[in-house]
Amino acid sequence: MTGKLAQTLNRVGINGFLMGLFVAIGLAAVFPEVGSEQSGLPWKPVINVGIALVFFFYGVKLNPEQLKSGLSNWRLHLLIQLSTFLLFPVLVFLLLQMMPWIDQDFRLGISYLSALPSTVSASVVMVSIAGGNIPAAIFNASISSLLGVVITPAWMGVLAGATGAEIDLLPTLGELSFKVILPVILGVFFHGVLFPILKSHLSRLKYVDQTVITMIVFTSFAQAFSQKVFSPYQATTLLKIAGIMLGILLIAFFAIWACTALLKFDVKDRITALFSGSTKSLVHGVVIGKVIFPDPSIFGLVLLPVMLYHIQQLVLGSMLAGYFGRKKAE
Repeated sequence: MTGKLAQTLNRVGINGFLMGLFVAIGLAAVFPEVGSEQSGLPWKPVINVGIALVFFFYGVKLNPEQLKSGLSNWRLHLLIQLSTFLLFPVLVFLLLQMMPWIDQDFRLGISYLSALPSTVSASVVMVSIAGGNIPAAIFNASISSLLGVVITPAWMGVLAGATGAEIDLLPTLGELSFKVILPVILGVFFHGVLFPILKSHLSRLKYVDQTVITMIVFTSFAQAFSQKVFSPYQATTLLKIAGIMLGILLIAFFAIWACTALLKFDVKDRITALFSGSTKSLVHGVVIGKVIFPDPSIFGLVLLPVMLYHIQQLVLGSMLAGYFGRKKAE
């Protein structure tokens, strides 16, 4: 039982990379001067090039024909995208109104989490383990990632105002278009030429994503630690935020599962909606957030709720996927 759970956790993302992110945060706390803006190292241009590469390779991996063929199951797709980009933001907005005691800095991060797209790989793996509709999971992960480039900053233009922050929407969308949308379009354009060449190296391409994300996390937290942003907060504050993230995840699970019952989906589609609609992408959270929140010290605070939710969705999601998988086998 323990061995199977460990294998499942590794498949969905509880692995060396996630541990590496916490090591990066630890190094940022010990050596904040190395990753801060005052270090003199060219972190910003290197990260900007890295972001472009991440989304270029993402575009190369997208198969336009598969996306076209996946349009038929529109009721399932619509529910998943509405769960990701409407249910979550509205739910979180209402919860924050009922919890005025949450610190203003963390309210921004929780709101940001609610506006993020679904995960690219973890949701597909969970659907696969649980015995769900894998083609639909792949389709929605791809569509969610593309929509998130526009919808996430648009939502933050609304939600940030409710937390007392300000997001300059048009410049943000312009920068995201140049750093994210353009590389994706170029990647899709060169899919036919480059994908056959890169197909055998796809497992290695993930290290490009992981390196860029680790650099962003390290520099963001280094800047936050150098400015002593976390000094006013105690460990109990972190536990409270983790508890809120867990509550949001459980509410999302129940709400999506109830919607699938009302819509009378079959079991495979219910499982797909559950995992595809409840997960949030750490990768997009880090990369898009680097543009939306240019101040690294603020971004460090914003990332905390996102990372806490990410860990919990992987642990609980893998346990739930394993349960569905065993139930199907029986």
